[in-house]
Amino acid sequence: MCMWEVMEVVRSFNVEELFRNLRLFYTRVLSVGDGIIKRYCKIWVFQSINVVIGIGSLLSFLFAITCAYLYLFPSVQPAIPSYEIPKAVISVAKCNVADGKWIQDQTYPLYNASQCPFAERGFSCLVNGRRDRGYEKWRWKPKNCEIPRFNARDILIKLSGKRVVLVGDSLSRTQWESLICMLMTGVDDNRSVYEVNGNKITKQIRFLGVWFSTYNLRIDFYRSVFLVQPSSAPRRSPKRVKSTLRLDLLDDISREWIDSDVLIFNSGHWWTPTKLFEMGCYFQVGKSLKLGMPIKTAFKKALSTWASWVETTINTNRTSVFFRTFESSHWGGKNRNTCKVTRHPWSNTRGHERSSISDNIIKVVKKMRVPVKLLHVTRMGAFRSDGHVGSWGDNPSVSDCSHWCLPGVPDMWNEILLSTLLADHE
Repeated sequence: MCMWEVMEVVRSFNVEELFRNLRLFYTRVLSVGDGIIKRYCKIWVFQSINVVIGIGSLLSFLFAITCAYLYLFPSVQPAIPSYEIPKAVISVAKCNVADGKWIQDQTYPLYNASQCPFAERGFSCLVNGRRDRGYEKWRWKPKNCEIPRFNARDILIKLSGKRVVLVGDSLSRTQWESLICMLMTGVDDNRSVYEVNGNKITKQIRFLGVWFSTYNLRIDFYRSVFLVQPSSAPRRSPKRVKSTLRLDLLDDISREWIDSDVLIFNSGHWWTPTKLFEMGCYFQVGKSLKLGMPIKTAFKKALSTWASWVETTINTNRTSVFFRTFESSHWGGKNRNTCKVTRHPWSNTRGHERSSISDNIIKVVKKMRVPVKLLHVTRMGAFRSDGHVGSWGDNPSVSDCSHWCLPGVPDMWNEILLSTLLADHE
């Protein structure tokens, strides 16, 4: 019964009159008992009966009061502020994390890039002179679930003895750097975390591996921007052909990806005419040079080769495989060559929530015969026109609306990755 209904019931009764009648009933019962005893019994035994009758009458009165209370107030609870108990939270593994919004959260960022030795200077926007810090204070909130709060120590314990491998382009390297910086907040001694070969982070290096010695944890990055095998131009090729992509062969360093517990891929930013045809790079299948093959067709073929390799080579009972979708960029202008970083996220996606590259990735992954998880980050990145490197990178004269500041958007990719990974293994 609702509170207003209870109050209506209370108003419909004259409580004072009810209590007055009950008190009159009690008095009459006592007087009747007293009269009977005085009239018929004079000895002390019957006086004790009078006491018993009095006690019985009192108990009857209390019972009547209780019944009246329960009738009038059947569902009234103590006046304590109450809050609605939320419905059961859907597991992140079963939730569409791509459907959500960015909300401000003053507990962010998760780390300080200037204190993380693995945060590349080119992505450390504050170090490079950016003054506003608002872009660091946003958290992605899916519509139907909550991404668990990141706890570095718990994650390190659960990943102990594991090998995590990220494969892809510079956006994959950004995610790799972000993940290491996030996990280092749970380490007592930074000296226990180091690059296995003593290498510094550079744009062109093909392999970087960081060892968390206390937890026997390796986090590796392999630079493979196309995922398939780059090759020299075949004999008797046209002069414009300087190199090829072997669409039917995975990158020759793929053998180093196999022995892993978590494997995360990305590709897309290099599949453009500027990075391919204008550089003299064309496509090849077997011994056949495909000079007229469109880039979209070639990308689909490369994805098919990658999917076949995963299905036949990776033991998915051990290795959790992820593919991150295309990351939204915010280039503007007629030729999409101008970059304007905003102070706040866009209020809508302005058409950036879809990408043909992401669409092809999703189609291929859904048809695979083995379990592969999608990290669908295209839509969530579409809002974040404020999160790019802009002019706060390695070269201030060249603005960048493709890469992201650290801390920033890639941290959220890793929060989703880790929460999905741990949910699968609970």
